[in-house]
Amino acid sequence: MSMLTNTLGRYFAGRFVVAALGVFVSIFLLLVLVDYIEMVRKTSGLASASAIMVAETSLFRVPQLLEKLTPFCMLIGAMTCYLALSRRLELVVARAAGISAWQFISPALGSALLIGVIATLAYNPMSANLRELSKRMEAELFGSAPGGGIQDASGFWLNQVTDDGQVIINAARSEQQGIRLTGLTLFRFDTDWHFKERIEAREAALEDGHWQFKTVRRFTLDSPPVDQARLEIPTTLTEAQVRNSFSTPETVSFWQLPSYIRSSESSGFATAGYRLQYHKLLAQPFLLAAMVMLAASVSLRFFRMGGVQKMVLSGVGAGFLLYVLSKVTEDLSKAELMHPIAAAWLPAVVGGLTGFLALLYQEDG
Repeated sequence: MSMLTNTLGRYFAGRFVVAALGVFVSIFLLLVLVDYIEMVRKTSGLASASAIMVAETSLFRVPQLLEKLTPFCMLIGAMTCYLALSRRLELVVARAAGISAWQFISPALGSALLIGVIATLAYNPMSANLRELSKRMEAELFGSAPGGGIQDASGFWLNQVTDDGQVIINAARSEQQGIRLTGLTLFRFDTDWHFKERIEAREAALEDGHWQFKTVRRFTLDSPPVDQARLEIPTTLTEAQVRNSFSTPETVSFWQLPSYIRSSESSGFATAGYRLQYHKLLAQPFLLAAMVMLAASVSLRFFRMGGVQKMVLSGVGAGFLLYVLSKVTEDLSKAELMHPIAAAWLPAVVGGLTGFLALLYQEDG
């Protein structure tokens, strides 16, 4: 009996992993196609944009988008796996051999936990690094015109006050969490808050005690525009302050988050977003296991008894409600109305308990 259970466990685990990876790859290819079409549309007027470079940019952007859909890949993959097993009567044979539902669900749970650990420790840092590469390639594609091309939301704004006056910086794109900026527009004011000049630059890098701008054009009220190769503007900002202003928690890899939390605390910045992202990544394996529990609770019914459409819709609805819960807790945490640990772990706990109770009622109730 033990040998039979181990053999079936490996078989069910393999079927689940294949189904989950199939869903993952399918969604990945769909996202790449959609993003590539959008990139082709935006780069159609650029003579320097080659098809290969546009494709690489889209390919590097997609992994971070797909990371947010990983729980749904697990949910759909588990439902596909168990519905296929039920349709081929393999679950019926397993039950007739004395294997309980908990025994052929446990291999998928273990596989989901392992996939979650790999996603947290390896996939997340890889997706963050690829996103940085995509930003660099976007800067090469669209860097010839300040403010042009693909922007992160509405751009990034930064205000700094020095002994020479005030400088307001707007950047279309940010790389390395704000250390390197492209597509810049600057507004300079003197110490009496009077407008001095407007500056446009292709890129800028934060160096020790100053910003280094390249490919600069300066506009003043009483003289024609002046082009410069380089321009230095003093700053009192540190790398930690700039990173906290420009970076978002989702673009920081799992291994860098603890140092970002410490630097934010020492600089007096809010750390709720970084703490939430850190604990969400820690809870990710358990959230994936909870998705398997939810999928199993709506997929283990005998296929020929009918009602498959209702089971699939109920599983998708449960996943959607869990997504809504995670977004609500995330917003509450960022507003400092809920502790980041509670906000990160609550969806995994609720999803796991819901699936467990549903299975307990179906199998042992």
